[in-house]
Amino acid sequence: MTDTTDDIAEEISFQNFDDDCKLLGNLLNDVLQREVGGKFMEKIERNRILAQSACNMRAAGIEDAAELLEKQLASEISKMTLEEALTLARAFSHYLNLMGIAETHHRVRKSRNLTHLSRSCDDIFSQLIQGGVSPDELYDTVCKQEVEIVLTAHPTQINRRTLQYKHIRIAHLLDYNDRPDLTHEDREMLIEDLVREITSIWQTDELRRHKPTPVDEARAGLSIVEQSLWKAIPHYLRRVSSALKKHTGRPLPLTCTPIKFGSWMGGDRDGNPNVTAKVTKDISLLSRWMAIDLYIREVDSLRFELSMNRCSDRLLRLAHEILEKETSSEDRLESRSQSLTRSQIKLNNQQLPSLPTQLPAGADMPSCTECNDGDSQYPRLELPGSDYMPLNRQDGQGPSFSDSQFQDSGRSSSKPSENGTSSNGLQPAVTPRGSSFASSQFHAQRKLFAESQIGRSSFHKLLEPSLPQFPGIAPYRIVLGDVKDKLMKTRRRLELFLEDLPCEHDFCDYYESSDQLLEPLILCYESLQSCGSGVLADGRLADLIRRVATFGMVLMKLDLRQESGRHSETLDAITRYLDMGTYSEWDEEKRLEFLTRELKGKRPLVPPSIEVAPDVKEVLDTFRVAAELGSDLLGAYVISMASNASDVLAVELLQKDARLAVSGELGRPCPGGTLRVVPLFETVKDLREAGSVIRKLLSIDWYREHILRNHGGHQEVMVGYSDSGKDAGRFTAAWELYKAQEDVVAACNEYGIKVTLFHGRGGSIGRGGGPTYLAIQSQPPGSVMGTLRSTEQGEMVQAKFGLPQTAVRQLEIYTTAVLLATLQPPLSPREDKWRNLMEEISNISCQSYRNTVYENPEFLAYFHEATPQAELGFLNIGSRPTRRKSSTGIGHLRAIPWVFAWTQTRFVLPAWLGVGAGLRGVCEKGHTAELEEMYKEWPFFQSTVDLIEMVLGKADIPIAKHYDEVLVSESRRELGAELRRELLTTEKYVLVISGHEKLSENNRSLRRLIESRLPYLNPMNMLQVEILKRLRRDDDNNKLRDALQITINGIAAGMRNTG
Repeated sequence: MTDTTDDIAEEISFQNFDDDCKLLGNLLNDVLQREVGGKFMEKIERNRILAQSACNMRAAGIEDAAELLEKQLASEISKMTLEEALTLARAFSHYLNLMGIAETHHRVRKSRNLTHLSRSCDDIFSQLIQGGVSPDELYDTVCKQEVEIVLTAHPTQINRRTLQYKHIRIAHLLDYNDRPDLTHEDREMLIEDLVREITSIWQTDELRRHKPTPVDEARAGLSIVEQSLWKAIPHYLRRVSSALKKHTGRPLPLTCTPIKFGSWMGGDRDGNPNVTAKVTKDISLLSRWMAIDLYIREVDSLRFELSMNRCSDRLLRLAHEILEKETSSEDRLESRSQSLTRSQIKLNNQQLPSLPTQLPAGADMPSCTECNDGDSQYPRLELPGSDYMPLNRQDGQGPSFSDSQFQDSGRSSSKPSENGTSSNGLQPAVTPRGSSFASSQFHAQRKLFAESQIGRSSFHKLLEPSLPQFPGIAPYRIVLGDVKDKLMKTRRRLELFLEDLPCEHDFCDYYESSDQLLEPLILCYESLQSCGSGVLADGRLADLIRRVATFGMVLMKLDLRQESGRHSETLDAITRYLDMGTYSEWDEEKRLEFLTRELKGKRPLVPPSIEVAPDVKEVLDTFRVAAELGSDLLGAYVISMASNASDVLAVELLQKDARLAVSGELGRPCPGGTLRVVPLFETVKDLREAGSVIRKLLSIDWYREHILRNHGGHQEVMVGYSDSGKDAGRFTAAWELYKAQEDVVAACNEYGIKVTLFHGRGGSIGRGGGPTYLAIQSQPPGSVMGTLRSTEQGEMVQAKFGLPQTAVRQLEIYTTAVLLATLQPPLSPREDKWRNLMEEISNISCQSYRNTVYENPEFLAYFHEATPQAELGFLNIGSRPTRRKSSTGIGHLRAIPWVFAWTQTRFVLPAWLGVGAGLRGVCEKGHTAELEEMYKEWPFFQSTVDLIEMVLGKADIPIAKHYDEVLVSESRRELGAELRRELLTTEKYVLVISGHEKLSENNRSLRRLIESRLPYLNPMNMLQVEILKRLRRDDDNNKLRDALQITINGIAAGMRNTG
C-alpha cells in the first residue's frame, strides 16, 4: 500500500501532473476510438463519469447520492457482455498504468528541479556537521558504511517485462517533452511516438501465459542492472563524493562504495522445488558472464577515449611488457599456422564460414560506438549462445542473435526442448558434454574453435585502432587492450564452464577477482593524474573503477535460502545411514554436542556411497555447488524458519562436509571462503527467542572462533516481516521485531561480535514495507551501526530501481538514512511506562487479530468468498507455489497471497486488523495523553502509526462492502460488517493519537494522488466483483479468467501495490 518512491510527502506540481495525465489519457482515447469504435468509447466514458460523480458526492459528504450512483454503475457493469467487460477492464487498466507513469515522472522532475533536495547527501551531511559531528568522523563513517540491497523474485510484479519496458519508453518521452527548446515539429514527432507506444501497448497481451522459471526471474533482475543500476551507480557515487568533498574537504575514495547488491533470484529455494542446485550454479555463472560482458563494452569505449601518449613510467613499462608478450605470441601463432598442411586448411575452409570480403556496416565507426534501441544507452546484452533471448525480452519475442558474436565460434548448440528452453530453464546457450560425445569429436570441435578464433582475431584487427610498434604513442590503448583480451578470455572460460567443458587457458590469461581487474585500471587512473590529466581520469575511467568496486565480478552475489526442516531431514538420512539414530528426534543439547564434535573433526561425515531420497540429494547437491562456487560468487546462506542454535550449526556442518569433499576431488582448496550462515527469525515465537539463540551460538567456542577467523568477527541475523505479520498482526509484529533486534544486538555486544541485521521487508505495509527512510530511522538505537542488509521485492524493484533517476534517489536515501541512524541514532522509549504501554497494546492487538483470523471458524470461508485469493493462482507471476505445504488453512498460506487478496478488495485487512482494538483498550484506561506523547517523541511509535494511517487512507469501506454483498454467503455477511466497524474504530483512534482531523492530513500529495485514480479504480473493483460472480458459476471459462486477471492487474496499478 505504499507508493513507489520515498518522496510521497513532498508536494509535486499537480498542474504538470494533470497535464501529463490529460495528454496520455487523450492519446489512449484516440487509440481506443480506432481500436474499439466510438460506440463502446461512449460506454467507457459513461462508466468513468458515473464513478467520478460518485467520488465527488462522497467527498462532499452526500453519502446517499454516492451510493445511488455506485449502484447504477454496478448495474450497468452487470449487464455487460463478456467481451465488453474484457475491453472495459483493459481500457481502465491501461489508464491506471499511464497515470502511474505520470506520477513517477513527476517525482523525478520534482527532485531534479529542487535546488535543495531533502534527505540528499548534501542535505544530511550539512545537518550532521551543524549538529556537532566532526568532518573526520563523517568522512570515516561514510567510507566504512556497508549497505547491501538484496533483490528478490517474490511474486508481486504483476506486469509483464514487455509492458514494463514500454512504460519506461513512455516515461522517457514525457521527460523529453519537458525540454523547453522543442520546436513545433519536435512536439508533433513526440506525440506520434507516444501514440505508437500506446497503440503497441493496447495490441500487446497483458497476461503472462506461462509461469516464469527461476532463470526468467533472474534474467529480469539482471536486466534491472543493465538498464538502470549500471548507469545509476556512477551518478550516485559522484553525488556522495561531491557532498563529502564539500563538507569534509576530501572526496570519496575511488574504490569505496557504501552500497552493493545481492540477489535471491535463483538462490531462494524455500518452498520452491523449481530452484535446483543446477539452476543456482547456472544463474551464478550467468551473472558473472553478464558482468564481464558489460566491462568489455566499457573498456572498449575507454580505449577509444584514452588516445593520449603522456603517461607514467610504470604504465610505460607495462605497455612495453604487453607489446613484447604479444609479439612473441604472434611469432608462435605464425609458426603454427605455417605448419598446417594444405589438406587441413582445405578441411577447415569447408567447415568454417569464410572471412568477409568487405567490412560490415558501421565498421568505420569507433569500437565504443553505442547502439541505442530506445530503451538504454547501452548495447543490448547478448547472452552466451545463439539461442539465448535478450534479457529484456520474454515469451519468445524479439530478434534472434543471427549476428551474435558467439555464432561463428564453431560450437554446436544444445537441442532445445519443445518450449524453446533447456531442461534447467536457461535458454539453450551451451551444450552439456554427454556420454554420446566421442573423444575425437570433442577434440575436433575444440580445434575448429581455436582455428576459427585465429580468423576472427585477424578480422577484429581491421575493426579496431591499430596498436603502434612502440608504446610511446598510445600506452593506455595497449594496456586497456590487454584488459579487454583477458576479459574476453574470462567470458569464454565461463561459457566453457556452462558447457561443462574443460578450459585450457592459463590462469594468467583471465580475471578471477575484481582486484585483478582493478589493478591496471587504477594504474591508468594514477598515470593520468600524475600527468596533469585529472579531468580525463575522473571521467569514464573513474566511473568504470567505481562500477568494478560496486558490482565486482558477479554484479550481484547470490544468496542461498532453505527452510531449516530440510536440513534436519538431510541429517536424519545421514545419521540413520551411519546407525547413529534419528537426528530430528534428539533434544537440542544432544544435537549441539553432535554437531560441534563433527565440526571440530577433520574427516567428512557423509560417505560417498550414501543413497538418499531426491529431496535430501537436492540439499546435498546445493551444498556441493556452494563449495564449488564459494564466497566469490555467492553471498549468505539464509535459514528460514530458524528457531534453534542447532539450525545454524547444521548448515555449518553440511557446508564444511561439502567443502572437504570438493577440495579432495580438486586436489586443492575450494575457491573463495565459506558462506555466511544467517538465521532468519520469522514467527513471533522465534523472534522472541532470537536473542537467546544468538547467545547460545556465541557461547560455543568453535562457532565463536569460526566467526572471528572466517567472517571478521561479524554475525548476520535476518528478521522477517511477512510471516510475523500474518502470525500476529502488523502492530504486534512491529513491536516484536523491535524487541528482537534490541536483544540480538545486546547478545552480540556481550561477546564482542559485530552484528548486521538483514531486514526481510516486503513491498506492502502488511509485509513490512513502507518508505525506506522512515523504516531505517525508526529502528532500535544501536541496531544500524553503519551496516544494513534489506530486501527489495517484486514490483518494488522495478518501481524503485527501474529508471536511473529514481535509482539514484533511492540509493542516496539508503545512504543518508543509515548514516543518520549510525551517527544520530533514533531515541529509545523515554521511560519504561512507554514500553509497558506498547506491550499492552500489542497483547490486545494480537489477541483480537488471532481471535478473528485463527479462532473464528467462519473466517477462512469468508476470506475465500470475499477475496479473489483462490483465483490468484491463475496468475503466472512467480515460479514458486503459493503455499509452503498442501493445506487449505491460513497458517501454510504464504504472506504474499494473503496480503495480495485483501489489497485487491481495497480492505487491506492484514495491515490494520487488531490495531484499533489495542489502541482503544489502552485509551479507555486513560492513557490517551501518554500515547500522544509517544507519537510526538518516539520515532518507532510515530512511524508505526503513520504507516497504519497511510494504509487506512487507501482502504475503501463501500468497495469492500460491495464484495461482501455480491460474493459472500448471507450467513457470513455479518462477519464482514463487524470487520468494517473494526476498521472505523482503528481510523478513529489513529486520528486521536496523531492529532490529525482526517486521514493523510500530513500527506496531501498522497491523498490527492489516490483521489485522482478513483474514477478508474472503483469501476475496476466493481467489474472484478461481477467477473468473480460469473467465474464461480463457470470456473472453466478461460475468457472469464483472462478478464479477472486483467482486473487484478488494473487494481494493482491503481493501488500501486500487489502483495
